[in-house]
Amino acid sequence: MQNIYGMTRTDLENYFQNLGEKKFKAIQVLEWLYQKKSNNVLEWSNLKKDLRDKISEDLSFARPKIIKKEADTLTRKYLFELEDKNYIEAVVMFHDYGNSLCVSSQVGCNMGCSFCESGRLKKVRNLETFEMVSQILEIEADLKLRISSVVIMGIGEPLDNFDNVMNFINIINDAKGLAIGIRHITLSTSGLVPKIYDLMNKDLQINLAISLHAPNDNLRSKIMKVNNVYNISQLLTAIKDYIARTNRRVTIEYVMLKGVNDSKECALELANLLKGLNIYVNLIPYNETNHLEYKKSDPKTISEFCETLKNNKINVTIRKEFGSKISAACGQLRSKEVE
Repeated sequence: MQNIYGMTRTDLENYFQNLGEKKFKAIQVLEWLYQKKSNNVLEWSNLKKDLRDKISEDLSFARPKIIKKEADTLTRKYLFELEDKNYIEAVVMFHDYGNSLCVSSQVGCNMGCSFCESGRLKKVRNLETFEMVSQILEIEADLKLRISSVVIMGIGEPLDNFDNVMNFINIINDAKGLAIGIRHITLSTSGLVPKIYDLMNKDLQINLAISLHAPNDNLRSKIMKVNNVYNISQLLTAIKDYIARTNRRVTIEYVMLKGVNDSKECALELANLLKGLNIYVNLIPYNETNHLEYKKSDPKTISEFCETLKNNKINVTIRKEFGSKISAACGQLRSKEVE
């Protein structure tokens, strides 16, 4: 049975036209689901009863359940149980400019980045579109507030679940859906080069973030298996083509690992690699986990790394730390539940 929360406006229009109904019924349904937040078809008073009965018969309204929460001052982390008893997680970050939600796109991850808790537990399956949309709806209902920006940066590699992620973006960006502005949606990838081109050809004005985390192939291959398939040269070519096509600045994510990628030499090499590109670097203090040996770089080291990039005319910021007192590293809360 198809889940209604995984249906785009076009999907709903086709559904109603196949029933011999006018396609504007799709807008009415979207308004009930996402603006009035009603999943009770009996309340949908502008649809006739036999149509409401047909919708109830044809479509599922099931959503993943929140089964655990952790919180600190600026962060809430949620563990969801899916219908097949798998687990995913999502993290809310409270900013001055609004509430940002980091959503998962897969159950587990096959990218195998050595510093990432998500990759320690292998991919079970892709998330369906409705399972991604539901993360937002359930958390909005729990917190009684609006999510204003979304980052597809939780468990999983979004571009490895391309079609469902594209439908997810379509639904949450739709003015009659969750109406989250397209430039308030960020997709983070470890660097699946062919899929970056597929994304580029969608002509979306989303924010693209690339998980680079090393300035050369030797080091990157040691910590990110994907580099053995798509190396830095291939990735940089894709980034340049993406910028040229979309005219959008790309974020380069760089997690700071103590004694691994945080030396001044690494900073200089990174600056030389990225020189002249319309990018900015986001330095990320590492969220440590008991299962992995990596440690967070010292604040002084991170600051010096940042200054080296600035002195070499690279736009750079240090990400504010969120959730260091809770299981906020990607995959941590899920791994506690399944082990």
